[in-house]
Formats: sequence, structure tokens, C-alpha cells
Amino acid sequence: MQQKMQQTFGITIEGLSKRYGSGNAAVDALKDVNMTVAPGEVVGLIGPSGSGKSTLLKCLGAIIEPTAGRMTLGEEVIFDGGWKISDLKALRRDKIGFVFQAPYLIPFLDVTDNVALLPMLAGQPNAASRRRALELLTALDVAHRAKAQPSELSGGEQQRVAIARALANQPPVILADEPTAPLDSERALSVIRILNEMAQQYQTAIIVVTHDEKIIPTFKRTYHIRDGRTYEEAGEGRAL
Repeated sequence: MQQKMQQTFGITIEGLSKRYGSGNAAVDALKDVNMTVAPGEVVGLIGPSGSGKSTLLKCLGAIIEPTAGRMTLGEEVIFDGGWKISDLKALRRDKIGFVFQAPYLIPFLDVTDNVALLPMLAGQPNAASRRRALELLTALDVAHRAKAQPSELSGGEQQRVAIARALANQPPVILADEPTAPLDSERALSVIRILNEMAQQYQTAIIVVTHDEKIIPTFKRTYHIRDGRTYEEAGEGRAL
């Protein structure tokens, strides 16, 4: 099984394009994008504003439809000239974890229920969902805040809870959009260290979109996106 996972990319993007509008008003936000992320790998995606980063994440997250190309998550082709999945809402719920710049925790639920909510919505029993939530909160060193309300947490604690929530359904893919932007250097590096640990532990493929110069040197591989095209380069992979 381990050998198979090493041979299978968690994320594969081939020839992905996205065009808005038509005729003289057409704008190509993505142009023949190719990208791979292996299970257990955290890859950085960087580029200037308007370069196509958000569009790429929205396509991969099944929020907007590409114009052309092919996308595979885990072993499942989700798009090949058109959606190959009939229930995109279920795809996002079960196969893709999202971590945003702001944690977006539900303010009237405690920490455990914020993490357990997605498994519950997916049909998992409440008790099993809460056990899973506590396992993740323990792994992320915030189990002592399990009954706290989001407003009682520090910024770093909120982001750890958001990571736990993203992992709750054990998705093959996590898309992190500027997850360290609001954090100081120490907390930012802590979040990236956690993402690397979780990627290894759960064999999750993770893409981190960032402008944060503090964390860019930690990536072993980085994709630069400019004018809708991606360019891969090896990173420093600096130890955390």
C-alpha cells in the first residue's frame, strides 16, 4: 500500500486553463497550468496579485469551472474537459480541506464541535465525529481548548483549530490560502511545521498559497505563477 501511495500523486493538474468572457473581452486567468503534489507533500504557490493563484485554487477546490484541462485528486479524476463528479458539494466536503487566512470558525460552537461538524454533515455518528475531533486537537496541541469558544482563543490557536477542521474528514487534499498572513514569525513557522507534520501523518497533499517571505524558504518545492502560467523550482526546504 505504501508503495502505491508513493506512486500516486495526491494532486495532478494537466493543461488547466480558465477564460473569463469571450471575444475581444476575453481574459485568460490560467493558461495551460501543470502541477503535481504527492501525498505527504507540502508545496508553495507564490505569485503577484492578479497572477491566477486564487483562480487556480478555486478551480482545484471545485468552486469555479475551468475552461479546459484535467484535474485529479487522489486517484479520482474530478475534471477532464468537464466535471466528472456529479455532486461537487460532497466533493468539497469529503475530499478537500480548506484553510484560509482567517480561521472562519463558527462563533456559537465550541472548538470540538467546530472540528466535528464536517464529519457529522458527512453522516458520521456524533460520538465518532467528536472522538476524531479530539484526536486532531490533541495532535495539534490544542486539546486543552476543546470546550472553549472561538472568541476565547489566540490567533495561533484559532488557526490550529482551522487546520484540525480541514483534516476532520481525512481529505486527500488541503488547500491553504495565505494561512500565515495574520500571524507573527514564530506562529507562522509553527503553522507550516504543523501542516508538514499532518501531511506526513495523514499522507495529505497540501498546497499553500502565500506571500509570506518568512515561510517561503521552508518549501522543498515551489510553483511560481505569473500571467496564468506555473513555473516549478526547487526550494530550500529549510528545517523548521
